[in-house]
Amino acid sequence: MVVQVPLAPPPFTIKELRDAIPAHLFQRSTLKSSVYLGADLAIISALFYVAYLIDQFAPTQFQWVLWPAYWVIQGAVMTGVWVIAHECGHQAYSDYKIVNNAVGWVFHSALLVPYHSWRITHGMHHKSTAHMNRDQVFVPSTRSAITPKSKTGELLELTEDTPIASFIGIFLMSTIGWLGYIIFNVASQKHSRRANHFEPSSPIFKPDHQWDVIISDVGIAIMLGILGYASVTFGFLQVVKYYVIPYMFVNFWLVTITYLQHTHVNVPHYRGDDWTFIRGALATIDRDYGILNHVFHHITDSHVCHHLFSTMPHYNAIEATEHLKKVLGSYYLEDKTPVLQALWESWTLCHFVEDDGGVVYYKTKGKETKTK
Repeated sequence: MVVQVPLAPPPFTIKELRDAIPAHLFQRSTLKSSVYLGADLAIISALFYVAYLIDQFAPTQFQWVLWPAYWVIQGAVMTGVWVIAHECGHQAYSDYKIVNNAVGWVFHSALLVPYHSWRITHGMHHKSTAHMNRDQVFVPSTRSAITPKSKTGELLELTEDTPIASFIGIFLMSTIGWLGYIIFNVASQKHSRRANHFEPSSPIFKPDHQWDVIISDVGIAIMLGILGYASVTFGFLQVVKYYVIPYMFVNFWLVTITYLQHTHVNVPHYRGDDWTFIRGALATIDRDYGILNHVFHHITDSHVCHHLFSTMPHYNAIEATEHLKKVLGSYYLEDKTPVLQALWESWTLCHFVEDDGGVVYYKTKGKETKTK
């Protein structure tokens, strides 16, 4: 259960929070980060080899179980690589910018992520978390935006509240939500013209971001070329089995993790002067994914710390979180609700926020949501 964030502005400063954490936890080690990355890559390689053996030796009836197991496990480990590349974007992998950006570009490109383009907008998300007009991901809809404008709209709204419609909505968000975000800027700020992560002229970028976007596009083009070559050489179905389906699980985890970190009826969003960096950073939730916390390098259960100090390496964030809890008190948000249950609750309860107000909370269509 998540208790509502206190309405009063936090009584501590970012410096006081930083001082509560031992200085050595902010230190970045290229070697240590590379060991974590190398371990993930070794596991991925081993899983590729195991998948090869499935087709070679496993009886057909066992393949129906073994291939799905491969997809789920490989997708989880690949998500770990995604998290480390994301850490490069925060300059948390190494003390050296060139190392951070080289490693991040290679491995995000390998997962079809436009590294610099996403790094830029993700940085904007961190600088303006929970700001209604500046945040970049899972920006809440307002009451007026979801109000039906016609009889047809009213009928569609009735169907949206059914369990099957909710299931379909969650499925679509979890499978194509990431692609919708980077290609069409879905669930982000509205712009007067086309916005995406691939065009240097996109309104989400500044003119001096042009080459960063182009370099990101080159990385995607190279990876698509590799996948195309593999499809011609080994067969398209093989590429789907070994890479595409695990890649879709990566997208599932990426969207699910991000959505649940920032979406809950008791987590506020802010406008105008009511927003501060600390209030925004604390409008996120640490969640428990069991053993996957380790596979995902604790981006799940140390996310509050990550939003406060995004250059801290992941392998220090859990220890730092324990120090932060002592200072944050009731401002620290944690939820141990099982992930799928939490996903269902957030989807069916968090529909919109009010059009006005400096501090707003999610409400549910058809009723006022009471905070717990």
